[in-house]
Amino acid sequence: MRLAFFGDIIGRAGREGLATHLPGLRRRLALDFVVVNAENAAAGFGITEKTANDLFDAGADCLTLGNHSWDQREALTYIEREPRLLRPLNYPRLSHAPGRGSWMFDAPGGRRILVMNVLGRVNMDALDDPFSAVDKELEACPLGVAADAIIVDIHCEATSEKMAMGHFCDGRASLVVGTHTHVPTADAQVLPGGTAYQTDAGACCDYDSVIGMNKEEAVRRFATRLPGARHQPASGPPTVCGVYVETDPRTGLATRVEPIRVGGRLHAHVPEPALVRA
Repeated sequence: MRLAFFGDIIGRAGREGLATHLPGLRRRLALDFVVVNAENAAAGFGITEKTANDLFDAGADCLTLGNHSWDQREALTYIEREPRLLRPLNYPRLSHAPGRGSWMFDAPGGRRILVMNVLGRVNMDALDDPFSAVDKELEACPLGVAADAIIVDIHCEATSEKMAMGHFCDGRASLVVGTHTHVPTADAQVLPGGTAYQTDAGACCDYDSVIGMNKEEAVRRFATRLPGARHQPASGPPTVCGVYVETDPRTGLATRVEPIRVGGRLHAHVPEPALVRA
């Protein structure tokens, strides 16, 4: 299968960037399934039904969230009605968090794709152990047996925690990809056991910014240590950042992984169509 994952959509610029570039990328790369992290889609904080529908209309098959899942209160009820929207899996059992943290999706050709989203614990709001939560899902739905592909979005601050999750899932997932830090890392690789990995997919945003937000206010806060205006997403031309993965049809493990960057300020990289297997 041919899969793509796109990093945090930040505000209107990110939504419009995805709407502009994703339809062409789906055709060029013959994508079977697309996951998008959307926890910053609504003015940089959370998600609404309207912003989610903008992303589904652009070509997303699944949306994942993170630490800003509930910044827009309507998300608490919308997620109950929309199985394609996933919040972190590792909420404490007693929290009775609405929605779901994983879901099995149908893909073309009768294939099935399991997607899950977990929140890290290093320098983040402390939820339950993300490793045990992921392990439980992987044990219940083995790759190549119950699922044709498995995608794990680990939304966290520390690169070490993301890397540890990649190795923890190696051989049991098709892709482990990090989100939250909004900057694409240069370490796309297939791990020894066959799992595709990238520490951070990057964001879909205007990169003339501070992690997608207006740079003047961000710099002022760092320089003065004083509160000020609310952070607003930068509104210039966006770069759409993500990861492209090909999987083996028998095992579901990765055979190829490459970054995707298109539009805006960052150096463009799109996998060569000639290398995409028919």
